[in-house]
Amino acid sequence: MRRYPKYKESGVEWIGEVPKGWNMIRCTHLFELKHIKNTSGEINLSVYRDYGVIKRDSRDDNYNRVSEDTSNYKLVEPGDFVFNKMKCWQGSLGVSEYRGIVSPAYTVCKPKRHFHGKYFHYLLRSQPYIQEFNRLSYGVRIGQWELRFEDFKDIVVLYPSLSEQTQIANFLDRKTEQIDELIRIKERQIELLQEQRTALINQAVTKGLDPNVEMKPSGVEWIGEIPAHWEIKRLKHVAKILPSNVDKHIYPDEIQVRLCNYTDVYYNDYITVDTALKKGSCKESEFAKFVLRKGDVIITKDSETPDDIGVPTFVKDDLDNVVCGYHLTMIRPLACLGEFIFRFIQSDKTRRYFEVNSNGITRYGLGKASIENLLLPIPPDSEQQQIANLLDRKTKQIDELIAAEQRKIERLKEYRQSLISEAVTGKIDVRNEV
Repeated sequence: MRRYPKYKESGVEWIGEVPKGWNMIRCTHLFELKHIKNTSGEINLSVYRDYGVIKRDSRDDNYNRVSEDTSNYKLVEPGDFVFNKMKCWQGSLGVSEYRGIVSPAYTVCKPKRHFHGKYFHYLLRSQPYIQEFNRLSYGVRIGQWELRFEDFKDIVVLYPSLSEQTQIANFLDRKTEQIDELIRIKERQIELLQEQRTALINQAVTKGLDPNVEMKPSGVEWIGEIPAHWEIKRLKHVAKILPSNVDKHIYPDEIQVRLCNYTDVYYNDYITVDTALKKGSCKESEFAKFVLRKGDVIITKDSETPDDIGVPTFVKDDLDNVVCGYHLTMIRPLACLGEFIFRFIQSDKTRRYFEVNSNGITRYGLGKASIENLLLPIPPDSEQQQIANLLDRKTKQIDELIAAEQRKIERLKEYRQSLISEAVTGKIDVRNEV
């Protein structure tokens, strides 16, 4: 896209040159701090990194609880600028289109002059401004740096004419919707691939690989029919169940180890010699009990949501000095192939079993007895290996396709962010593109 005919230096290093004719003002001349408290009947709002200010109940992935006492919540009106002072540097900010309330953790700013809300929504969420918010945020704990209003109000913002603000906002509305539609298509393709992956696992671990095999009732309603030569057994009869209590603290008088932690399990199908694991320590008795061996299965046993419990990983390699960490349960196979157990736990049937048998209100847990009493179909040893080998090969192919689509989504998101940043800072002229 073409550039503006003439530019001038902004005098602000991180902004650079701007179109001649654009004004620059500090946020103190654009916004004032707003302190209006909650009144009855107002809806709850949230601020998302990806969306800005939205109605809280419009998303089903918001697990932050609303306080029973909302008297100290702050009133937000359309056109107000809202940011999470602890997460502004991550992009949790935006100009609101809604009236509602937000928790005291948010800073609410009222406009002092007329501007196009969507333009400033794009501007203040653009990469140059997010980086500046990051620079101005500070705190003791990593990841919880705070942006104070006193620092925010000194930030310089670009202020083109109102008509040009409107043109830029309209252009970005149209272009970002086109990009978002492409992203939605890619995300749907990923969903279909994931469904294909799940169906493949479900079929293999409950029906086997031979489509012509004789079937029999399993006697377990949620498993259904299984091959006639398979057995049904409880997990405790084919494996040892060991919930870990090894925490992340490092004590010099204990055995120094590497810990396989919750995130290592949650984000990886396999734990291998190449998996980056953090340092830890444990007692001798804990080491003897929880040191990992090739063929072990590990599952998550505690989480804030029931969807995230019972997520398995498989220890694929011989590991040196690696111990199973807290919030995890180690499953050591005794009379069944570990990788077959791993794949059965990945199946939809087991996921639903764990969800039903989890307990908790704000945090969910999976007790040892629920894991031990899991019923699973057991094929002969040779067939377990065939199923494991096929699923290893087939899921790898599907995972590669998923990864390719995810890379395309990341490139689209990068292009989206770049387009927004260039348009709102005047690096490209979009006035005739609307």
